[in-house]
Amino acid sequence: MGKYFGTDGIRGKAFEKLNATLAFSVGQGLSKAFDCKQVVIGYDTRQSSPMLAYMIASGALSQGIDVLFAGVCSTPMLAYYAKIKQIIGVMITASHNPYTDNGIKVFNRGYKSNEQEEKSIEEIIDHPMQTMKPLGKFALASDFESLYIKLYNTFQVFQSPLKIVYDSANGGNYLIAKRIFKQFAPTAIQIGCHPDGLNINVNCGSTHMDHVLAYVRRHDLDIGFAFDGDADRLLVCDQKQVYDGDEIIYMIARYLKQKGQLKDHHIVLTKMSNPGLLKALKDNGITYTLTDVGDKYVSEVLLKNNYAIGGENSGHIIINSLLHTGDGLLAAIYLLHVLTVENCHIDDLLSQYTRYPYRLENIKNVDKSVLKEPNTIAYINDLKVSLGSHSLLLVRPSGTEPFIRVTVSHQNAKTVDETIDKIVNYINKRSE
Repeated sequence: MGKYFGTDGIRGKAFEKLNATLAFSVGQGLSKAFDCKQVVIGYDTRQSSPMLAYMIASGALSQGIDVLFAGVCSTPMLAYYAKIKQIIGVMITASHNPYTDNGIKVFNRGYKSNEQEEKSIEEIIDHPMQTMKPLGKFALASDFESLYIKLYNTFQVFQSPLKIVYDSANGGNYLIAKRIFKQFAPTAIQIGCHPDGLNINVNCGSTHMDHVLAYVRRHDLDIGFAFDGDADRLLVCDQKQVYDGDEIIYMIARYLKQKGQLKDHHIVLTKMSNPGLLKALKDNGITYTLTDVGDKYVSEVLLKNNYAIGGENSGHIIINSLLHTGDGLLAAIYLLHVLTVENCHIDDLLSQYTRYPYRLENIKNVDKSVLKEPNTIAYINDLKVSLGSHSLLLVRPSGTEPFIRVTVSHQNAKTVDETIDKIVNYINKRSE
């Protein structure tokens, strides 16, 4: 990670770390990092997002870059538009974080910026340009939404008979989701669709699945979809339980294989995938690559090999045959397509899958460097050996929040809890 850029752009407290001065410098830095002529800028519904968007636009204009303004949108829409137009894209969002945070994601012609490009921008943040070029032009991206909607014409979607609710997390896709669902599921109910600048991800969306799960049960619905603040994630539920990104990928992958559209019968997941899922994939003749955690690592493998689908259990799902980046809304509509074509429910698509007990624990207020100590590494490795091969143990520093994340999965739920407790106690003691 760089000085300002983390695993998914720049992220921090709005009006503090992410202030007007930094945003202006990022806009200036685009000219050095990309030698670009044009940039499209979009943002989510946070209180601070318009300020950051306009300051980045100002910095870009000062260096002669033309600015197309997209307004409130989802991250996938922004990335797709930048790719189609072959221009730079900047999205203002902190994804699933609270409204007090914000972030800046930069896309080079639709693909996330690399370390060298980010380093060039960081140099300008530390040493802002003192000279101005003739101002670039500012315009609204008038075809921004229409280009994105054309994506949904690339596969045949029948109107779904299911009773549906979808939760936009008071975030970036609350407008486009309503338009898309109206086309393919006219009776679907939208919640989390009244942003006020402060309520993004608050008791709604994919970070609060208890809310949408309760709604599905209370109103006797078939399925609930939930997105995060910038709508690049999707989680799903029915009246029984919540289904994560890996399980959504499994359902779609089996369908693609059946239709002869799953290249090499192979998908891409991360090292956090449930061991029960990996067994089910193997039983269904589907192989997989496990990458480090982070959708950019999944994307690299997908794009390099042109595999059809991959993603993370957090809900980042890339249907590469349709779109090069994770898109919660696109994944939701495609899953509806699968359920409608197969005339089935989620239970039917997961009939050959048994979820292993799985637990994620965030350890707060500890020094992340403890994970680099030889004693800690040895301790965790010993626990991995004791759990056996059909299990999961992953301990890693969060790339976006001040946590150490501990993930354990095993056939025995008691073993999961005991292992988590051992690691939490060990790391807390080492950090005292």
